[in-house]
Amino acid sequence: MTEPVTSHAGMVALVGRPNVGKSTLVNALVGEKVSIVTPKPQTTRHRIIGVLSEPGLQIALVDTPGLHTSAKSALNRVLNETAMSSLSGIDVVLFLIEAGQWRSEDEAALARLEKLRMPVGLVINKVDRVPDKTELLPFIQEVSSKREFAFVAPVSAKKHKNLDSILRECGSRMPEGPFLFPEDEYTDRNLRFIAAETVREKLTLYLQQELPYSAAVEIERFETGGEQIEIHACIWVSRENHKAIVIGKGGLMLRKIGRAARLDLVERLDHRVDLRLWVKVRENWIDSEASVRDLGH
Repeated sequence: MTEPVTSHAGMVALVGRPNVGKSTLVNALVGEKVSIVTPKPQTTRHRIIGVLSEPGLQIALVDTPGLHTSAKSALNRVLNETAMSSLSGIDVVLFLIEAGQWRSEDEAALARLEKLRMPVGLVINKVDRVPDKTELLPFIQEVSSKREFAFVAPVSAKKHKNLDSILRECGSRMPEGPFLFPEDEYTDRNLRFIAAETVREKLTLYLQQELPYSAAVEIERFETGGEQIEIHACIWVSRENHKAIVIGKGGLMLRKIGRAARLDLVERLDHRVDLRLWVKVRENWIDSEASVRDLGH
């Protein structure tokens, strides 16, 4: 008589201040583009799950918005709330910091984890950016002493260095039970969400200064029938002068954003895509919690 196959599955949340590489790490671990990535802080605005499935093991990696010390706008307050509420039902927390850097924002983010009872692992990301590796050991020793971490993992998410150590540590702590997601799924998000995030990623990459932080993308039409996917997306900005910047002279910037997003979506969806963009104004939406939530955050 054959023994029944035992499976383990659980949830792992990634938390930390903005721009420490949480989304890059999720994408690297899953092996697919789950979350959009840009060099700018506040890129991640949603709780997004990336699913890693191996024989007998499934790890659901929860990407969260960066924790802000200053929550002046309604958007920032909602992002903080999203990040902390994402820790409900989690089996392991990965606290991410950047190698060689410990900021007041890191201290504040760690303080928010003080009362958590689940294991918290310290992930020191971007070790590839430290030219003198002899400086890493004293830094690791210093930050490791800030709380009782379940494990410490120095990694480079961008270079895919030492990621096995994270999978080993998290995998050994996954509870016994059935898989939480179908084995062939790599994210909990649908195609409409992926389309909106792809447009917002290009907005963030191409627009300068603070404008990307006051822009949101809403999918107004998504049709998959026929030979191509038809997508109509509205870019919401908070001021009239921002609208002119997004459109650009003669519509040049909007066409640039649209072309980059369409090419990305064609590759990700493996389908022809007809993407049409509009820009509309909703005055100071980032300061209104109702507007923030209405736009899907």
